[in-house]
Amino acid sequence: MRKTIKSCKNKTTTALKQKDKMINMTKQIKLLLLFMIISNTAAFANGITVSNISISGQNTVEHYSLVNFDISWDNSWRINASPANWDAAWIFVKYRPQNQTTWKHATLHWVDGTGTADGHTVPANATIASSNDNGSGGAHGVFVYHDSAMPQGSVNYTGAKLRWDYGADGLPDGDLVEVCVFAIEMVYVPQGSFELGSGGTEANHFYKYPITTNTYTVNSENAITVGTTAGNLYYNADSGVAGDRSGPIPAAFPKGYHAFYCMKYEISQDQYTAFLNKLTGTQDANRFPNRDGISRHAIAGSSGNRTTTRPYVACNYLSWGDLAAYLDWAALRPMTELEYEKACRGTKSPVPNEYAWGTTNIAGNAYTISNAEAANEDIATNYSTSAGNANYNTTNDNIGGPLRCGIFAGNAGNTGRETSGATYYGIMEMTGNLSERTVTVGDNSGRAFTGTNGDGMLATNGDANTVNWPGASAIGVGSRGGAALLSIFPLERLHSSSRILAASPSTARSNSSGGRGCRTAP
Repeated sequence: MRKTIKSCKNKTTTALKQKDKMINMTKQIKLLLLFMIISNTAAFANGITVSNISISGQNTVEHYSLVNFDISWDNSWRINASPANWDAAWIFVKYRPQNQTTWKHATLHWVDGTGTADGHTVPANATIASSNDNGSGGAHGVFVYHDSAMPQGSVNYTGAKLRWDYGADGLPDGDLVEVCVFAIEMVYVPQGSFELGSGGTEANHFYKYPITTNTYTVNSENAITVGTTAGNLYYNADSGVAGDRSGPIPAAFPKGYHAFYCMKYEISQDQYTAFLNKLTGTQDANRFPNRDGISRHAIAGSSGNRTTTRPYVACNYLSWGDLAAYLDWAALRPMTELEYEKACRGTKSPVPNEYAWGTTNIAGNAYTISNAEAANEDIATNYSTSAGNANYNTTNDNIGGPLRCGIFAGNAGNTGRETSGATYYGIMEMTGNLSERTVTVGDNSGRAFTGTNGDGMLATNGDANTVNWPGASAIGVGSRGGAALLSIFPLERLHSSSRILAASPSTARSNSSGGRGCRTAP
């Protein structure tokens, strides 16, 4: 019997508490904006949980209400020393008016950065931040994170209240609606200079012209000149699809210098299932991969009633169009290939030919797994206690596809960043598991990307429709970081600075294609 993991339905499960697990959390209630609650159902997810949702505090003059909830997740931290970052929950709300089939994105009140919560209630020991997304004080979501230094561990924030400006969404005071609250674990990447290229021999790697072993310093978001003049950014184009080696890279293109948030894990099958279940029939038909039972992909069912038996496993068979649509719907945005390198190595000096964890050591024996498909899916044998662990051609062997999000950090043999396969900032699986789809600097369409965050709504056909994003043709997009089932140059693709397919405009849904998103920091 297929196990159903669905958002916003009357379902109760038990979430196993374990480090480094991520899946979006949703919860739905039906309510009158006059605040008679019709039902209050619960759903639980892998490591992050939203509970105790209610509605209160209706203001019929300014037309807002308060969405109340508690939120908790594992493997949270905030540190003031290097790398001086934290993890956060990106929280957004969807709603559906009575007798309508289309889910819409709720407008939350903007947290303007003046030191107040601006109508929201911040849980004890937490802080809140958002962006002025619509230019008139409306936000597409908020970040919630710890307000002071804390070691890695679990957090449980109670009494959160988000001000939903339902009047800005065109809802009358007495309308009947369904509401869902979503949460995604993110990692803060601070502003700062970093190096492009490792000084190694990776295919098509970035370097400072003319010496291929000299790295290029990104020290601002100013335009970058690309070309064969001493001191310029440059890269070879001797294998794969590297790009046109042209420029400049405009000032508006996100280069990784300014602060941004990156998803802690790749999109899980639970997250993508929840996304599909909030689409119209037409949108779902264009976004449903239809690969159930192949290479550990397990999303099935009919439109509006999609299910998965592998909710905790990273979601493969996502085309660029699928990934961009998910990110637009979640009010996130794509990651650029420059941000990918920043997220991996941070401000540390590069190690030639390094992987995401900052060394050249990598596990080399085939894994076996225990508790397959479960929240505690783990590496049973050949987990390395002395090298970086990653799911790639050699270690995957007979597993046949992606593994649980964050699997390496939860293993009992883990001793730190290298063995958990984490980046400098604590982002997981940036080497291996599934390819990271990034916006390239090797094509005019990629260089036109301005880093605009998604607005939560899609085109009627299910495509992302945010201005200046690469379109469904995937021109302007490439892949970084390698994947489990890639058999051609499997190790070469895993290096943080490898650009073997950095400007490859593939529209395919493959067993190695997944992804994650970013959002420019408020």
